[in-house]
Amino acid sequence: MDGLAIARTIVEALEDKKGEDIVLMDLQGVTPFTDYFVICTGTSNRMLKALVHAAMEKVREDHKLKTQVEGTELDGWILADFGDVVLHIFSAHQREYYDLEQLWSDGKVLLHLQ
Repeated sequence: MDGLAIARTIVEALEDKKGEDIVLMDLQGVTPFTDYFVICTGTSNRMLKALVHAAMEKVREDHKLKTQVEGTELDGWILADFGDVVLHIFSAHQREYYDLEQLWSDGKVLLHLQ
């Protein structure tokens, strides 16, 4: 399975649902548990839920791949693990608090859509 293709599919789904501040990070060689992070911000609980569902559905359709999800929109952080790609969807407050881009700054930002 091509992780970058899956990551691009996720980014496309997030863009379609008006996700904000979308970042695609290449973590190959940085961490052993995944190759890419996709990070996105949603503006409401309803939007967080819609973003993760849109990404899951698009990956299922395009790549025949299912995922495990941790967290809920009420937590302000939803994580979907697609194996080679981990999707993080945050509320603005939680994204600022966890600051994954800084935490994983050894990774390379491949895409940043604001």
